[in-house]
Amino acid sequence: MNRNKINHGLLSWAGVLAILFLFSACEEKEYAIPPAKTELQNDVIKRSLGPNVAGLDIEFAYAMALGFGKGKITSARVEASIPGAPGTYMDHRSFHTNSSGIDVGVEVGLPSATEGGRTTVNFTKDTVAATLRYFYVIPEEAKGKSVTFTFSAEASTGEKVSYTMGPYQIAKMDMKRNITVRDSSACYISLADMAVMTPEQAAANPQKVDLVYVYRNIPNITFNHALVSPTSRPEYLSGTIVPAGASNSTRVRKVWDLRDRHLAQLQFGIYVDDLDFEKLDLSTAADYALNFRAESGAWVESADGKYRAYIYINSVNNNNKSAVISIKRYQVQ
Repeated sequence: MNRNKINHGLLSWAGVLAILFLFSACEEKEYAIPPAKTELQNDVIKRSLGPNVAGLDIEFAYAMALGFGKGKITSARVEASIPGAPGTYMDHRSFHTNSSGIDVGVEVGLPSATEGGRTTVNFTKDTVAATLRYFYVIPEEAKGKSVTFTFSAEASTGEKVSYTMGPYQIAKMDMKRNITVRDSSACYISLADMAVMTPEQAAANPQKVDLVYVYRNIPNITFNHALVSPTSRPEYLSGTIVPAGASNSTRVRKVWDLRDRHLAQLQFGIYVDDLDFEKLDLSTAADYALNFRAESGAWVESADGKYRAYIYINSVNNNNKSAVISIKRYQVQ
């Protein structure tokens, strides 16, 4: 008899028996629902997306829960390492989503009070579970820094819990939205001020004129809405008065399909961040760009290299020879 065949057969049967034993053991072990925790617990999620830009909110949802019958939640608090700008608050309503997918808020306490970096909601209703939303308005002084948030809750049982979120980097860039430009009137754009000047204002501050908004409807030529440096070729500025002393040769590159969500204020999931400006190279860009349409944009760099910007075209109006623009600007130097 072949000994190897016998050993092989024994090993095969041993393997089968082991597998049967494993399945048998699994079948005998029933799943048991773990007992619910009764101590005070908390959790946090960050709801806002994209770069953290001064003037915008960072939004959180802070959830806390205590075992039923043990007591009630008495307060919730957030401590920001850098105090928020005016408008920072924690909602005193607890939100849940109903069967129709609509967020419903139920009042659980007094409106929040903010002192320095601390925002507090004191509960006035018997509550064992709540989810409060916190809106931190990013202050100007936080630009280029990082901010951390410590959430905490207290219960009538004396229990306390806390949860730290961050640090979150705050962008260095500035932002201004929904600026109306109009041919021959409010048409002189200053990157330093992130503002549009009239002819009178531009004449008084020619050194601040970085771009001129121009609209021309020329037969057989695609011109329409344009952004032109004050020192560009005369044919691109035809009919526009350039203030004496306006000598900035600003570099411009038109782009499509860069619908920054902050500037567009629509559903798009694209964001221009500090890193985009840091890597931007406009050394070969022209000093003008023509035929802008709604939802197009332009990368821009000032003549002295101090500012880089992304100008988004929110809307255009051919009849009024105007457009609405929004700007993100980054100071390089």
